[in-house]
Amino acid sequence: MSDFIAAQDRALLERHGLASFDALWALKLEAVDEPNTERGGWSAVYRLELEARAFYLKRQSNHLTRSLLRPFGEPTFAREFRNIRRYAELNIPALQAAFFAERRVPGERRAVLLTRALDGWRDLEYWLMRWGEIESAKRVSILHACGGLARSLHQAGQIHGCFYPKHVFLREQGGNVEAQLIDLEKTRPLLLGRRDRIRDLEPLLRRARVWSETEVRELLATYLGGFAEVDIWWRLLDARQRDKEAR
Repeated sequence: MSDFIAAQDRALLERHGLASFDALWALKLEAVDEPNTERGGWSAVYRLELEARAFYLKRQSNHLTRSLLRPFGEPTFAREFRNIRRYAELNIPALQAAFFAERRVPGERRAVLLTRALDGWRDLEYWLMRWGEIESAKRVSILHACGGLARSLHQAGQIHGCFYPKHVFLREQGGNVEAQLIDLEKTRPLLLGRRDRIRDLEPLLRRARVWSETEVRELLATYLGGFAEVDIWWRLLDARQRDKEAR
């Protein structure tokens, strides 16, 4: 995979001497949290502010994921970047990449992924913690935004694979609420129809305990394009949730 630089970010990165893998790899920044070392290598995230724009710089070494197509592994950021590009091509609202590149050096496979910061957006967890304080109209807007996002995702033939409130980001815009997804590493094609869709939606609803049945039905109506099938989906999602909780 060749190096990628988003057209709208190239000039800014070039002005700061950061339009290359080596420059972004060598940049001295403080990580926003502890490095991830689960896969035998390491992966870390840093915040980068350039003029009026903010980014998150992700760097990793020997932090690999394996699949049938790539049995010897590839950097997890390579998979995430492919999914970011796929979402953009399919018009699924999601985070955007500004730069991606990977390198092989003796004993290491390195990768750099730079994404635009979602300043002005809040994850759904933030809103769920304040759900009782939110006015009714805004609650409905949030439910519609989440249902519409899931509808766009599944109509495009994709499942997120990690559809949790912390991965759904929302913002108010012109009196409406917009939604988009982050953490796309586990995305895969939707192959099993309603079964895949139920499996993808259920984790979101299981973690949104503050939503009443009426509110979940409102979200489902947006997702399904009407109330005709809401009863069926409510029962299927409830059955899967009870099954997951019983394990």
